[in-house]
Amino acid sequence: MAYDPDNIFARILRGELPSTRVYEDDETLAFMDIMPRVPGHVLVIPKTPCRNLLDASAAQLAACMATTQKLSHAVMKAFGAGGVTVQQFNETIGGQEVFHLHFHVLPRREGDRLLPPGHMGDQEEIAAHAEKIRAVLAEG
Repeated sequence: MAYDPDNIFARILRGELPSTRVYEDDETLAFMDIMPRVPGHVLVIPKTPCRNLLDASAAQLAACMATTQKLSHAVMKAFGAGGVTVQQFNETIGGQEVFHLHFHVLPRREGDRLLPPGHMGDQEEIAAHAEKIRAVLAEG
């Protein structure tokens, strides 16, 4: 299947749709999920087109994984988490809904439960969570 340049994440990259960005470098962008499963749920995407893991280049994957690791450390510290769940889905049957490669980064604490998928989060709360992550990233 061909990459759709009008998918939601491509539109976010072009600035056509709003997002709460927490980190950006030359190759990747990390922003808050608007339907978070836990507080601090972040998405990491490449800035270049690819549908998913199955058609990504080695360079796209390496860049995304480096940013995913960086954000994993940041969300764990920002939310006092003891671990992190990283999710990545490929093709409809594999659970993918947006066809631009992306990684979900979810800070996890003992006893927490994932919120159900598909429920819009409180945007003020998401913005506050983003600020916590940015503060940790700024510390270096």
